[in-house]
Amino acid sequence: SQKIEQNSEALNIQEGKTATLTCNYTNYSPAYLQWYRQDPGRGPVFLLLIRENEKEKRKERLKVTFDTTLKQGVFHITASQPADSATYLCALDTQ
Repeated sequence: SQKIEQNSEALNIQEGKTATLTCNYTNYSPAYLQWYRQDPGRGPVFLLLIRENEKEKRKERLKVTFDTTLKQGVFHITASQPADSATYLCALDTQ
């Protein structure tokens, strides 16, 4: 079963800086976290998946971390650009 924990914030982009977004979970331990990007009027687009045994995953300018002790995943966009402005979603999967 998939649960989207956090879907509220549009990322605050400052050009050239690293933008970060945190996804916290509480009541169970997901086996992995998935990150999606959603633009206005469109469906979510899958970006990255990170498993609980992976500390960090990178893809181009994106970096995600998964900390089971803190119970959170953090999503980073390095050297962010205006085109990165969107809503980013975190989906937790307990499988």
